Amino acid sequence: MEKHEYNVDLDWQVDRKGLMCSPEFDANEVDSSNCIAVATPPEFPKGMPNIWSPEHLFTASVCSCLMTTFLAIAENSKLDFSAFSCSAKGILDKKDGKLAMTEIILSPTVTLSSKKDRERAERIVQKSEAACLISNSIKSKVTLNITIKIEE
Repeated sequence: MEKHEYNVDLDWQVDRKGLMCSPEFDANEVDSSNCIAVATPPEFPKGMPNIWSPEHLFTASVCSCLMTTFLAIAENSKLDFSAFSCSAKGILDKKDGKLAMTEIILSPTVTLSSKKDRERAERIVQKSEAACLISNSIKSKVTLNITIKIEE
C-alpha cells in the first residue's frame, strides 16, 4: 500500500474552543455536520463540557479503527453477524511524570445468529485489534473486553 495523507484544518473560535474540518470533504457538503467542535475537556482549567476533546477523539479513533478493521476482516472471513457495537474508555494518567493516554479499554459486542461461530467471532475481533493501524500507531495499552451475543 502506498503512503496516504489525511488533512484537517482547525480554527480557534472562542475561549478554549475551535472548529475542526477536513478540506478533503466535498465542498458542497461542508457544513457544520462535516465539522467537529473541539475544546479543552472540563477536567482542565477553563475546559468546556459537552464538546469533543482531543482525549475523546483519541479514544474514538481507536474505537472506530477497531470497527472498520473488524468489518473488513469479518467480510473476508465470511462471518455471519447481525450487529457490531463498541464502547471505549480512554484512561488519562501520569506516566513518567507526564500526562498521557495510558490505556484504551475497548468493549466490542458482536451479535451472531448461530453459536457455532462464537469462537471464530472472538478470534476475528482479536485479529482486528492486532491489525488496527491506529492501535499499532500509539503507545497506549489497548485492552479488549469482548462480548459475543447470540440472537434468539
